[in-house]
Amino acid sequence: MHMSQQAVIAVVAAYLIGSISFAIVFSKLFRLADPRSYGSGNPGATNVLRSGNKAAALLTLLFDALKGWFPVWLARLVADEYGFGADVIGAVALAAFLGHLYPVWHRFQGGKGVATALGVLLGLSWQLALAALGAFVVVVKLSRYVSLSSITAAFVATVASAAMRGIDAITLAVLAMALLLVWRHRANVARLRAGTESKLGAKKAV
Repeated sequence: MHMSQQAVIAVVAAYLIGSISFAIVFSKLFRLADPRSYGSGNPGATNVLRSGNKAAALLTLLFDALKGWFPVWLARLVADEYGFGADVIGAVALAAFLGHLYPVWHRFQGGKGVATALGVLLGLSWQLALAALGAFVVVVKLSRYVSLSSITAAFVATVASAAMRGIDAITLAVLAMALLLVWRHRANVARLRAGTESKLGAKKAV
């Protein structure tokens, strides 16, 4: 695939924006401990919530989603002007997600990517984001497992994208995100199989 200079800039910018760890940013602003130093060690909203600061956790969730949404939304906005096709949009989407997972600003130690993935999906299509969010809510209500709900939502989004678009570069990018999300949740998957995964609202520490 030959990419124009503008396309390369868009993909690199998406990765750099995705690399901003808002869990670390807001923890510093609120003078909290580094989220990588306690709980699960995961720099994400769920772990920030373990600090007891709900405002910092909510802001982390919001901005982690926004950093996934913004590069994709912007790439789609200028797609006609710069000749961006599905291949470039898909690459931008995947780059933003990879930035969160493996951030260059934070020694490539990132989060699991659930909020950022939702933001990316919203940037691609509100229908995809709604399908993923709907699947998440249904599974979490039935099972109380956040990890299982996140994984299910990612694959529902993949199926929804294939149904809406067919198998194109964007659908493949959504599939890649789903597979990466499973990989980042591999410890949770092992606990689910062992029956030791914590349920939402449980008092047990993760």
